[in-house]
Amino acid sequence: MQNPLFRAYAEGYVQIYEEFTDQVRQTGLPFDPEGYEAEIATRRDALRAKGAIFRNNGHSIYAGRISPACVACQKGVGSATFYTSLKCHRNCFYCFNPNQEDYSLQTQTQRDPAAELRELSDQGFQVSHLALTGGEPLLYPKEACGFFATARERFPGAHTRLYTAGDHVNRDLLRRLRDAGLTEIRFSVRAHDGAHGRRHTYDRIALAKEYIPAVMVETPVLPGTIDIMKEMLLELDHMHVFGANLLEFCFPFHNAEAFRKRGYLVKHRPYETLYDYWYAGGLPVSRSELDCLELLEFTLDKGLGIGVHYCSLENKHTGQVYLQNWGQSVPPTAAFSERDYFFKVAKVFGDDVSLVQAALDGAGEPYAGYLEFHPALIERLRGMNLEVGIGTCVVEHRPEGQVLRELKIGLTRPELFDPAVDL
Repeated sequence: MQNPLFRAYAEGYVQIYEEFTDQVRQTGLPFDPEGYEAEIATRRDALRAKGAIFRNNGHSIYAGRISPACVACQKGVGSATFYTSLKCHRNCFYCFNPNQEDYSLQTQTQRDPAAELRELSDQGFQVSHLALTGGEPLLYPKEACGFFATARERFPGAHTRLYTAGDHVNRDLLRRLRDAGLTEIRFSVRAHDGAHGRRHTYDRIALAKEYIPAVMVETPVLPGTIDIMKEMLLELDHMHVFGANLLEFCFPFHNAEAFRKRGYLVKHRPYETLYDYWYAGGLPVSRSELDCLELLEFTLDKGLGIGVHYCSLENKHTGQVYLQNWGQSVPPTAAFSERDYFFKVAKVFGDDVSLVQAALDGAGEPYAGYLEFHPALIERLRGMNLEVGIGTCVVEHRPEGQVLRELKIGLTRPELFDPAVDL
């Protein structure tokens, strides 16, 4: 950046990011100095050439088919997730539930998800996708069956799904869940369980296939477990299940020692846009994305009949951004991005302010040191030697009222500006 006022403005965001990285390092897990951008790009190009479907600005990629609940998750509209308790009989070192508010209390108490669902219905909400998660929801089989029966009664036609480790699955419970109207069940397969432990889960998946319309696996892909994951996909294909969701593996801000001893590092640049996201998953671990992409290519090369979906951490975040920003009243200088659902604003600084005001016939909103204007006007500045900032913003509701909060600033020039990329 040559414009000194623009540079000083941008340095504020550099400082924010440096403070963030310092906080992450204090948890005890370092960042990977390597970003693997070229290798990731090569794998993505290969997937496109082989027919993989890219969704949500490339944050979601699948082969074969994808659950309708995953499609709905992109914007979060009409989707709702409930739980009875955060209590779980397993102790996964990468579990992010401890990040939830009042986690300890939520492991010792029970909610009534069926009652919460009735309240949602009584308030007139329209819901098309409903989920029951945990903890382990099948520690409470009566409540789980009651939840899905209530969902069928209050939201007939809604797609319903259940997340489980599978250890408490049996024929009687599966029959009850089927009769209550469960649409989809998602099992967790843990790579570190060993062959015997995974066989235990596969047997329950096969049993569920007899009762539930859509049976899936949803599991994080731990770097270095690619052979185990390939074995899993072949096994699932043999059972003719609906598919598998491969999640980008994340560091949940705790258990750093467990991650360190396995050689894991935080992804070089964990977030495209730094923000306080609702999803409590943590920070993406380096090389998990690469392994997920390789597994997708393996699916296509082997001609597997199941659906395999790579769900990145960024894919988890878009529903929040959409719900915060869509339909909000914002200044006329802000443009809603259909690419990432943030609002975007354009800015010029210092001596460039008067030049741009003249070129735009006074359009824009002047502030101390800069001019803010709608990004669509940048193309009118072609031929001018300008540095233009692109601010990425989100709507927040605070006690003092609604604000449009800027989260980062990017650099473009009028002759380089491409709305499809920069917005």
